[in-house]
Amino acid sequence: MEHIKENGKALPWFQRFAWPFVIAGGVLSYVALLLVMVLTRNPALFPALLVVGALTTPLAVLLFAMTGRYRTLAPPSLIVMTVLVGGVVGIIGAGLLEGIAGAFGMESVLLVAIVEETVKLIVPLVVLILAYPMTAFGGVAVGVASGTGFAVLETMGFGFVALLERGGGIEAVDSVLLLRGVLAPAGHVAWTGLVCAALWGMRSWRNPALGILAVLGAYLSVIVLHAGWDTALSEGPHVLIGLLSVAALITVTLLAKRRATRTQDAVGPVAERVLSKTMDHGPTETELKQE
Repeated sequence: MEHIKENGKALPWFQRFAWPFVIAGGVLSYVALLLVMVLTRNPALFPALLVVGALTTPLAVLLFAMTGRYRTLAPPSLIVMTVLVGGVVGIIGAGLLEGIAGAFGMESVLLVAIVEETVKLIVPLVVLILAYPMTAFGGVAVGVASGTGFAVLETMGFGFVALLERGGGIEAVDSVLLLRGVLAPAGHVAWTGLVCAALWGMRSWRNPALGILAVLGAYLSVIVLHAGWDTALSEGPHVLIGLLSVAALITVTLLAKRRATRTQDAVGPVAERVLSKTMDHGPTETELKQE
């Protein structure tokens, strides 16, 4: 369990608060890339502009969600894998299913919301089944990772489409990247994080039926939020949905971090080492006696 700090010390401040630096660095990089591309008329910089514009805010939210006081709530390698694989699987699945629905005349805002909120859960469900001990406190982080991968790829796609539709006009791309990139935490990132927080939290319910109801409630809620976002015709509903989504994400993230911190404080570093061996290898009786 590489993410557990066995010495019981808090993570360095620059690791726990890396997310504001990512936002600052991303904004500066985006402005610099945009200025240089406009001044030099060099289209080769456009892919870099797309990546920075689409990635900065979701990455900052992901770092905030995954980093606790003593540990990252899930192994960083697993989080990176979830971003990459979850994003690709989600985009491919959504594109395929929405294309099939459109071919049969079944496409609708509600169907799009159901499809996208479902395909983003494919990789997190695999992680839940195969790696729950390594991510016991990190359900929200795994969900945010999958939502980040999906949101980044989708934003880059919309940016490229805007470039083609406007005949190469960088102004349209700039507005798309600013709008979708900045608002990503209020959409895909938050919605998948909330459902995964409920999925990982199922084991904490004494009554399994209540856990299942919590998951269903979270899943249906994000579908409603997603459909409402897509159908909104003015800024007011977008602001309301965004505030609700971000507030809910911050709340469940802070609760997960608090639970992880309390567990570390309660069991101490020695018990953490035993727990680590139990989850990863299964300690022998001799090992337990030595501990």
